[in-house]
Amino acid sequence: MPSSNRRTFIITAGAATAAFGIGKPLAILGSARAAELQEQGYFKFKVGDIEVTTVYDGHWDKPHDPGFIRNASVADTKAALKTAGKSANNIQIPFTITFVKTAKRTVMFDAGTGAQLAPTAGRLAANMKAAGISQDSIDTIVVTHFHPDHIFGLMEKDTNAQVYPNAQIIVPEPEFAFWTDTAVTSSLPKNRRGLAKRIQATLPNWSNITRLTTGKEVAPGITAIPAYGHTAGHTVFSVDSGNEQLLVMADTSNIPALFVRNPSWHAVFDANPYAAEASRRRIFDRAISDKAIVTGYHFGMPGAGRLEKDGSGYAFVPLA
Repeated sequence: MPSSNRRTFIITAGAATAAFGIGKPLAILGSARAAELQEQGYFKFKVGDIEVTTVYDGHWDKPHDPGFIRNASVADTKAALKTAGKSANNIQIPFTITFVKTAKRTVMFDAGTGAQLAPTAGRLAANMKAAGISQDSIDTIVVTHFHPDHIFGLMEKDTNAQVYPNAQIIVPEPEFAFWTDTAVTSSLPKNRRGLAKRIQATLPNWSNITRLTTGKEVAPGITAIPAYGHTAGHTVFSVDSGNEQLLVMADTSNIPALFVRNPSWHAVFDANPYAAEASRRRIFDRAISDKAIVTGYHFGMPGAGRLEKDGSGYAFVPLA
């Protein structure tokens, strides 16, 4: 497993008070190789005997919006980005897919944007090829939840035809039940109704869909963990090999500079923000207690690292 090659700046309490007006130590943790790995398009590491690859699908340059974080202002958001050494001109939200190769299976967690969202996204196919992952080699796709940036890669843009017709697609039962209930469509915000209709026109009709009960094994060593709140059935997956563990956290948190550092901040994407926060803290604390490696869908490259407590929040420490 590669060693952690990172820039770490520890600011003492006194310096933090002077610089940021706070009185607690603050660790600003960033990847020294983020730009290089983003250009490369993938990152490989091992968890026990299992090979893990994170693959970059591009990003979304989201304009600042006072409604984006329900309980933090745009000024708070910009300050947090600057503190993390990031541009505050907008919010860059990356998309990073986790692949796990065991002795018997090649598992993809979520399927990317399918080049159907931001113009700066849709790089998954090219970067899979660069990483040596062929589309035909994927026999299992595990879906964490049904937001567009996670499932549009399963279906062709204009026809809704399956992109991976020969793969077993495993979906959380509560998530499937929520989105495929035709009665739910009218109760959703208008900007989510089209998503519900597209889901209802596709997934229930696919014969390769397996509905997974939370807590069950997807495959030997891969287990579903409920992490509801972001959506009705949002699910995290643990991947265990020997004494080592990977937690595929999906959207437990959006970008670390905002929501790992400030776990109490509530993103507009979270359907139930209080449940999402409770899930976030529980999963983060588990990762720290278990000394697990984590991957985050919106963590950017290398997309994998470890979590540490940092004052009242947490810090993400990249593997590279």
